[in-house]
Amino acid sequence: MTRVVVAPPVLAFLPQYAGREDPVPEVRAAALAAVAWLGADVTVVADEQGRRVAEHLLASTARTGDEPSYLLMANGSARRTDESPGPYDERAVPFDDAVRAWLLEGSARPDLGLGEELWATTAPLERLDGLGRRGAAQVDYDEAPLGVQYWVVRWTCDS
Repeated sequence: MTRVVVAPPVLAFLPQYAGREDPVPEVRAAALAAVAWLGADVTVVADEQGRRVAEHLLASTARTGDEPSYLLMANGSARRTDESPGPYDERAVPFDDAVRAWLLEGSARPDLGLGEELWATTAPLERLDGLGRRGAAQVDYDEAPLGVQYWVVRWTCDS
């Protein structure tokens, strides 16, 4: 069995970006709990920003066990509303809904390439296809604070 976690690469998780008030306390708590569930041997799948955040999350948790595990650093669109970091795009919410259905229900994989246009970080999710059959998803977080879709989801996969 392989443990897998999807967590968002939120720069606000990093101490150097911390302010007086945590802008994302719920997603931070969910990400830390999910990462702590992973074993000691973790493969990170992320871009440069995601790798920095993943390293911080891993260093902030105690993990045991020798089962292989994966931490996929990904998030949905940042163009969901007029208040989002990116300019509003009407394709953003339907894209996020399709990614959510794929992650949580095992529906057809959406066009992850569209994520780049929608300011989403979805390339790490492509790794899911090679990890075996996924068990039921445990959803720790599924919200869009600050106009960006974040998921924290965990599974076990049969290799």
